[in-house]
Amino acid sequence: MPRKENVKAAVVFLDVDGVKLSLSPENRLQEAAGLAAAVGLDVVFKEIVKLKAIKPATFIGQGVIDRLIVLIDDLKIDLIIFDTALSPIQQRNLEKKLQVKVIDRTALILEIFGERAQTKEGKLQVELAHLTYQRSRLVRSWTHLERQRGGAGFLGGPGETQIELDRRIIDEKILRIKQDLEKVKKTRLLHRNARKRVPYPVVALVGYTNAGKSTLFNKLSDSDVLAKDLLFATLDPTMRKVIYHREKK
Repeated sequence: MPRKENVKAAVVFLDVDGVKLSLSPENRLQEAAGLAAAVGLDVVFKEIVKLKAIKPATFIGQGVIDRLIVLIDDLKIDLIIFDTALSPIQQRNLEKKLQVKVIDRTALILEIFGERAQTKEGKLQVELAHLTYQRSRLVRSWTHLERQRGGAGFLGGPGETQIELDRRIIDEKILRIKQDLEKVKKTRLLHRNARKRVPYPVVALVGYTNAGKSTLFNKLSDSDVLAKDLLFATLDPTMRKVIYHREKK
């Protein structure tokens, strides 16, 4: 597969009858396209596909598959992102029928997290999530997973280094990462207890991705942490000291 900035992607939101959504289908599609852009993909097509029922083997029906095959050929699409949770069997069957890389919403978000994580704990947590997800993808007749850039991405393709990952190897890695995370958590606990002994309040900014937390953080603390109009632009927590001057009446 080409470099990500040259990868042409199609984003498809699957609107299933009877499934309640927190956002409208249009907003979900726009958000999914934003996630794809956040990871550097060239989104050349996006569509809402309405489904009366889920097909166990492929999630979507043959009619939609046939239409996507034509679309893939016409627009030279390299990757299709289905904004839903695909089972391992569904993902494998779709890739066979469409003859392009297929990922779901979870894989896309994990790809972003893998690029954004900066701290040791953040990187360990992302790698743990990657491995847990990859383990669930080990299905019959699909015995290898593709890995690129020495990381745990999902956007690799033929021609890149392939590492045979069976359940035993993945489980060993998961165990090691969990042990490393426990050490990091103990260190963070020591730091948290130290902060409790300081007679100053600790304030946290929380909210949905791209809500403006980093922008507000920079304004309050006179900092320059990354702040962009981009989903999941910042991932790791950041702490700064703020000196508050109360105005005299």
